[in-house]
Amino acid sequence: MDLRPAPTVCGGRADVTAQPVRDLLAAKPVMLGESTEVRRLLPSMGRRMVGAWCFVDHYGPDDIEREPGMQVPPHPHIGLQTVSWLHDGEVLHRDSLGSEQVLRPRELGLMTSGRAIAHAEQSPREHAKLLHGAQLWVALPDAHRHTAPSWEHHAELPQVSGGGGLSATVILGDLDGARSPGTTFTPLMGADITLAAGTDTRLPLQPDFEYAALTMSGEAEVDGVRLAPGSLLYLGCGRRELPLRATVDSAFMLLGGEPFEERIVMWWNFVGRTHEDIAQAREDWASGTRFGEVSSYEGAPLPAPELPPVPLKARGRTR
Repeated sequence: MDLRPAPTVCGGRADVTAQPVRDLLAAKPVMLGESTEVRRLLPSMGRRMVGAWCFVDHYGPDDIEREPGMQVPPHPHIGLQTVSWLHDGEVLHRDSLGSEQVLRPRELGLMTSGRAIAHAEQSPREHAKLLHGAQLWVALPDAHRHTAPSWEHHAELPQVSGGGGLSATVILGDLDGARSPGTTFTPLMGADITLAAGTDTRLPLQPDFEYAALTMSGEAEVDGVRLAPGSLLYLGCGRRELPLRATVDSAFMLLGGEPFEERIVMWWNFVGRTHEDIAQAREDWASGTRFGEVSSYEGAPLPAPELPPVPLKARGRTR
């Protein structure tokens, strides 16, 4: 977790590209907990959101055979959903609802924070050699951001098979007629797409969605742009299909959604609408109220950083 998180204003339609584009976004290295370095791709200077997707970290593959692996103590969330997605390894999720679940590759761990939840993420004591995955957040719309917190684990997810060596797992929303059982609150989609060496195909898209592609492994060629692992390519809107090629076995995550019209404020692990939302959440976490306790975790929770001296503000909606 960032020790000095910067407030970020996201949402609105001012920076949504209404036509197809190919904007390659650079990653920022960030330490997650004490032992895992991640590549932060959203939010960035070039792009704040993709649909309701407001946060993307990519990590690994890391050799943790003789290491503790991921070790993130209990910490709070409001106003968002977390999406945990693995290609290698395992992560133990525990939260203040009493949920305890080991997540494995291609299983969906979906936590809806709503008004307040706390959780911890760790590699199990006995774990695989490699750890590789992505951690993503989805902003909740105003009508649902105070909903009751919940946890979902979906080990079985729908599959899509395309011509020319394409296969896909639908993580959230729907793709080519297949729909994930994961709960969503805005029109959006997420899929894990595998391309076999020699693939040359096209994937159907929704023209009113904006999309981005996160390369997990190999070198997928997305709309003519070859992507190294850990790259995020913003694709804009207005697409009915996406050309895909691969000369080596490759995998990437496709993220999309209807542009998120509301303006939001992101700071540390919170998504709110005003400085007061964020300040109250921080105070509640510091005082031990509202978020509950991850009682099965042995150790201290993460302390909240100091708020920045300048009040956090979300601008009005932009059409």
